[in-house]
Amino acid sequence: MRGKTLVISGATRGIGKAILYRFAKGGVNIAFTYNKNEEEANNIKRDVEVKYNVKIRCYPLNVLEPEQYKELFAQIDNDFERIDFFISNAIIYGKSVVGGFAPFMRLKPKGLNNIYTATVLAFVVGAQEAAKRMKEVGGGSIISLSSTGNLVYMPNYAGHGNSKNAVETMVKYAAAELGEWGIRVNAVSGGPIDTDALKAFPDYAEIRAKVEEQSPLNRMGSPSDIAGACYFLCNSEESAWLTGQTIVIDGGTSFK
Repeated sequence: MRGKTLVISGATRGIGKAILYRFAKGGVNIAFTYNKNEEEANNIKRDVEVKYNVKIRCYPLNVLEPEQYKELFAQIDNDFERIDFFISNAIIYGKSVVGGFAPFMRLKPKGLNNIYTATVLAFVVGAQEAAKRMKEVGGGSIISLSSTGNLVYMPNYAGHGNSKNAVETMVKYAAAELGEWGIRVNAVSGGPIDTDALKAFPDYAEIRAKVEEQSPLNRMGSPSDIAGACYFLCNSEESAWLTGQTIVIDGGTSFK
């Protein structure tokens, strides 16, 4: 893994930040994106440089405009010699999901379209650009983050759950067609993970209590649980024949 390069979207907090640090710890160079918090992105950059002595750069990206990925990867080409891993992680919240994060009878096309754009279309364009570069170095690994909201019912989650189901299907198609280039494509589907994004849910306390009750491990998932799965999927020595799959990291909750 040392000396290879990861491109990851939305890595200034939560799951994305945990993934960034896990890969940097393994000696992987990092190109990561942020939406608005440039100060935090630069703080992370400086911290990682000191702790892990890897090359790391940050770039602005709005996942509601997936075509920005083309310019982003052109910038990354100037800063890095190769691209080996791409993880589509960025999420949207706030006004962008109005009409998408709601009960079924209050769902609106604009909110649903925004969620689909950030989840599926951003993955497609980002993965396409990454795959072009991975082909040049003999292969790589692409991951889309997903969630178990397409497996089990979660209040107000229809818009997200539907899009997660769609991106997992897109992962399978990408895996089938990119395998000839030595590129593996998988999804990591998390159960409720204890992040700032989840804490923004109005029913956070109820969700946390229910997850802790349902999990045989009696706890919620943490961002590091997802980061470990992503690192495994990108380590070709450990997961060389694993592609087109969704790895569920949910503490056993979707079975109960």
